[in-house]
Amino acid sequence: MNICLFSQNELNSPLPKKDERAQHIVKVLHKKAGDSFDAGIIGGKSGKATITKIDEDGNIFFDFEPLGNGKELYPLTLIIGFPRPIQLKRLLRDVAGLGAEKVILTGTELTEKSYLDSNVVADGSAYRMLLDGTVQAASTHVPELVVRRTLADTLKSEFSPSAPNVVRVALDNRRATMSLHDWLEKNFSGGTKPTAVIAAIGSERGWTENERDELENSGFTLCSLGKRVLRTETAATVASSIILDKQGVLD
Repeated sequence: MNICLFSQNELNSPLPKKDERAQHIVKVLHKKAGDSFDAGIIGGKSGKATITKIDEDGNIFFDFEPLGNGKELYPLTLIIGFPRPIQLKRLLRDVAGLGAEKVILTGTELTEKSYLDSNVVADGSAYRMLLDGTVQAASTHVPELVVRRTLADTLKSEFSPSAPNVVRVALDNRRATMSLHDWLEKNFSGGTKPTAVIAAIGSERGWTENERDELENSGFTLCSLGKRVLRTETAATVASSIILDKQGVLD
């Protein structure tokens, strides 16, 4: 836990002893009254919190001083074919840590129906993983999370294919026209560079021919990550890292 995040309402109340953040502050950071720790408002300012009192019940009273706007999210949207829930949790934590601004989870023609019907989003587990990744990165801004039943719904609802200065890539190990490396070189070298990237990664069994057609018709270039077949979570993390590096945000 590299930063303790609070909602705006929590700033006006003591932190209960049983709260995970309170346990971390006392048992891991070994903080006491008068000490400070890194803190922030979810979706807002980052700064320092100073402990004013720890009462006899172990509740932590603190004052928060905002010092900055928090680490900005990067102009990368990920369309992810819904993977099995245990993979999804790791995936969300990692891409949030990397700083992608938006994650769209979509059903695909080859997605297991049970994955879509799992409670990982409804019960808040997915959001908690995004929050965990945000805390790991010592950030305050949590990526937006959207869920769609089909790729067609995603392509129709989430963005305009004609949006200016946005480039689109879909990872594919069957009908790729070039490597992700070459595609990035083509789009990010020389003159005007795009301001944002939308990257689509299929579910465990990849895209169908119909979905490949849908992606290409929506302005996506099919690209490979090499000859090896990767897990969805691995492909998402690797592709995000490569894209963010080319965008220049990892300098």
